[in-house]
Amino acid sequence: MSAAGFLLEKFRQFAAEAAIIWRGESCDYGWFLSRFEHWRGFLKNQGIRAGQVVIFEAEFSPNSVALLLALIESACVVVPLTKSVRDKKAEFVEIAKGEIMLAMDETDQISCERLNGTGVHELYDRLREARHPGLVLFSSGSTGKSKAAVHDFAAILEKFKVPRKAYRTIAFLLFDHIGGVNTLFYTLSNAGTLIVCEDRNPDAVLAAIEKFRAELLPTSPTFINLVLLSEAYLRHDLSSLKLVTYGTEAMPENTLKRFHSLFPNIRLAQTYGLSEVGILRAKSKSSDSLWVKIGGEGFDTRIVDGALQIKAKSAMLGYLNAPSPFTEDGWFMTGDSVEVDGEYVKILGRKSELINVGGEKVYPCEIESVIQEFENVAEVSVYGEKNPLVGNIVCARVRLKRDDPSGDFAARLKSFCRSHMQPYKVPVKILLTSESQYSERYKKMRQAQ
Repeated sequence: MSAAGFLLEKFRQFAAEAAIIWRGESCDYGWFLSRFEHWRGFLKNQGIRAGQVVIFEAEFSPNSVALLLALIESACVVVPLTKSVRDKKAEFVEIAKGEIMLAMDETDQISCERLNGTGVHELYDRLREARHPGLVLFSSGSTGKSKAAVHDFAAILEKFKVPRKAYRTIAFLLFDHIGGVNTLFYTLSNAGTLIVCEDRNPDAVLAAIEKFRAELLPTSPTFINLVLLSEAYLRHDLSSLKLVTYGTEAMPENTLKRFHSLFPNIRLAQTYGLSEVGILRAKSKSSDSLWVKIGGEGFDTRIVDGALQIKAKSAMLGYLNAPSPFTEDGWFMTGDSVEVDGEYVKILGRKSELINVGGEKVYPCEIESVIQEFENVAEVSVYGEKNPLVGNIVCARVRLKRDDPSGDFAARLKSFCRSHMQPYKVPVKILLTSESQYSERYKKMRQAQ
């Protein structure tokens, strides 16, 4: 059976069930089968062959998903891009050595363009020899340079052959993000329903939950904080929502506990995944706990010098443009620092974001969680700045809910911090800003400016 063959069998079995809701309209799995065949014919007519590197610029829609499946079935190497990375599009196309550009616009119309890329790379050759489809996902390293992770798409899809619970799921994470890929294929492989939101602000997402009776919201801690901040939950009926999963960054404990106290009947579950290894199965100790058990079938984990390492069947083949991040015995070095309590771990944050203050370790998320408890704080990002005396100092960039005419906000916040944390963790610099602290992927940005 081909890489996507098991999905096609599932579509036939549940042909009359709703697969995707897009722009308020529902399409069923039977429609997908017919559109899949349409797009297979399109690829053949365009002369797009197995092993070619196809840049696929699209957002979630019924047609884009059907075309993605046709590309997988045709054993192409797929490089999905969304509007969230438009500023880096040219760079990504060059790194991926793209040969074909398929672009699907907002009206679902497709264009096809031949590119100057050669598609030549040892990792691509490995996929071609196996006649397997490929997937290229971009991530940023600690230097900010974009890295291209090459996956065997067949290996990624393998875990979805195990039947799980079907949900009506919000497509919050993006088409070119490992979390978005995971959401899509989890939903399709279990004959669930994917609900696409045209906007991803709190009111739009919660309105979609209410209107289409969504049961599962996969999202980020940053978005959960924005939901709390906006109080959008007061304007929408969330009674259908059973499960909220969160990942992509460390969760401030204050945010988690506040959301759980407001919605005790919604189960909160932490997920863990990376562009390089995929999404691991995870089980939180409880809805208001940051302790989580990760691993499961196809994944092994170990802790080395306080940092998490993963060995995965779905791990990438390697980077197109960076050295291998694997140990000699095949473990991926995540760069995430963790605490351990028996079978459970707590993700403290990226080692690259750790602030070393005179030999003491400070994790930004811990400080952010405290500052978010202070009056009038909408968002905060904590980062380190070089200092000749102690190596680094702690700095905080804060966006307020409303203007503070007193002029002494920073002094009051420092006093609050001194009463809630050890002296070396107290921010030395506090900068007030009117700008949002998150990216288009709803992930906190901590880089010093």
